[in-house]
Amino acid sequence: MSGGAYIALSGMRARAAQLDRAAADIANSATSGYKGERSSSVVAQRPFFQAALDSAVDVVNGPGRVDFTPGTLVKSGREMDCAIDGAGFFVLQTAAGPRYTRNGHFERSAGGYLAAADGALVLGEDDKPIPIGDGQVAIDPDGSIRLNGAQAGRLRVVDFADRSGLTREQGERFAGLPLAEARPASGVVRGGSIEESNVSVMDRVVQLTQLTRNFEALNRGISVLLNDLDGRAISELGRK
Repeated sequence: MSGGAYIALSGMRARAAQLDRAAADIANSATSGYKGERSSSVVAQRPFFQAALDSAVDVVNGPGRVDFTPGTLVKSGREMDCAIDGAGFFVLQTAAGPRYTRNGHFERSAGGYLAAADGALVLGEDDKPIPIGDGQVAIDPDGSIRLNGAQAGRLRVVDFADRSGLTREQGERFAGLPLAEARPASGVVRGGSIEESNVSVMDRVVQLTQLTRNFEALNRGISVLLNDLDGRAISELGRK
């Protein structure tokens, strides 16, 4: 296989990974607190396969970069919903350790604790789950949880000096790397609200279209290199 074909194949591989990331963003565009992800590789914007082939040598399938820009806060009308207005993450207790999320769509667990939709318990400032029993829940701007008017606990809301120390575990949930140190956050908690995803579906559709065209251009380039050029070389050699 020619060097040009290898270059084109590497470009196709990088763009396939970018397509997966863009598709994941679109799939999670309605997930509360979800943060979009951008590829760190450079994508050629020109539609012709020669331009794509020329640029493919510079393509590296680098790690994605999460866009932590806050999404829009909207009123949900649910007493156990809450959103962070500003910087910060809620802390969840999981079997794998603490996990961090901007998704404040919380529920009452079977055991009577504040929990995420999948049952992971929400931690309070004392690093313990917050009991909410069967009463009426209200959430104050400082993160205090009131049960029938009496304080039941206070949400632990943290942030990180370097958010690159966070790795996406699934959807809107992140794990902290060993050196990622959590600290108190400056954000204000808004009860009865939820944070929408920060993904622009229109932007991702445009990105998908560009990536798909570029992928197809590289594929055509490989076809030319393998079928036409190699075939012509074999034909010429056969005459000698």
